[in-house]
Amino acid sequence: MQGGGSYNLRQPHPRLLIQRIIMSQEAQHQTDVSHIAPREKAEILSQALPYIRKYHGKTIVIKYGGNAMTDPALQQDFAEDVVLLKLVGLNPVVVHGGGPQIEGALSRLGKKGHFIQGMRVTDEETMEVVEWVLAGQVQQDIVGLINVAGGKAVGLTGRDGGMIRAKKLKMVDKDDPAKEHDVGQVGDIVSIDPSVVKALQDDQFIPVISPIGFGEHNESYNINADVVAGKLAEVLKAEKLVLLTNTPGVLDKAGNLLTDLSAREIDGLFADGTLSGGMLPKIASALDAAKSGVNAVHIIDGRVPHSMLLEILSDQAYGTMIRSH
Repeated sequence: MQGGGSYNLRQPHPRLLIQRIIMSQEAQHQTDVSHIAPREKAEILSQALPYIRKYHGKTIVIKYGGNAMTDPALQQDFAEDVVLLKLVGLNPVVVHGGGPQIEGALSRLGKKGHFIQGMRVTDEETMEVVEWVLAGQVQQDIVGLINVAGGKAVGLTGRDGGMIRAKKLKMVDKDDPAKEHDVGQVGDIVSIDPSVVKALQDDQFIPVISPIGFGEHNESYNINADVVAGKLAEVLKAEKLVLLTNTPGVLDKAGNLLTDLSAREIDGLFADGTLSGGMLPKIASALDAAKSGVNAVHIIDGRVPHSMLLEILSDQAYGTMIRSH
């Protein structure tokens, strides 16, 4: 569990009240909570208060992707949650992906995506599409949603303020370490200068960052969004890194959710083969962040409405928390 505290045993536990609101919203397909009794609303708010106090003024880096990015209702929930976090004194920074949107744009152009070891091969033409989709369509949709929800979002790429310097990624063959694959303009982070992000935070803006870096010859690089989120959390000395996924979190070999892990326990899951496949890049980024000073990394199910708020501002575990210590 993420935390705890005392509560009146004659009243429903606050976590159950939060769940009741969400279940009711799902059933009614609306966000009206007028049917919730005032006393229950007060219980919900009182449970969040210790966490608001604990994280006030702290930076939280959020990797936004998966179903939460493509389902309209979940998009709105996400934007409202980010604005709420900002209004109660936290400093959210959003890093977004956009794989399905890129694939859709390439298909419309008659171009089929090609992957090597799960990495999109990014030639010059594909890189143009990546920049247009991520820094244009996807980013501006997120910025617009947050602004409509009452926030002040600003879109950035790694080029803005010289934020993300990158170099060509050297992809070693997983079976033959002597062999390298050329995946085109896929980038590996050289350094991150967070000055522009900090300046926006100081002026109460919410940065929304596309994972595009630039090289020493001004070439653009497509970088894994999980990696960008993890490295940015490190350099910002973030309190938390939150990775939204299409899975409940980290599962053991029996399929059970592991809600609370240390960095050392994660190393063990790598060693015994529990962690594999598409979860590897996320876990690797999460582990690096946890070992580099980010106090907690949360891998949560973005398909659950308001899962981010439930994970951060309540004692209910809606995913896996990886502790730095």
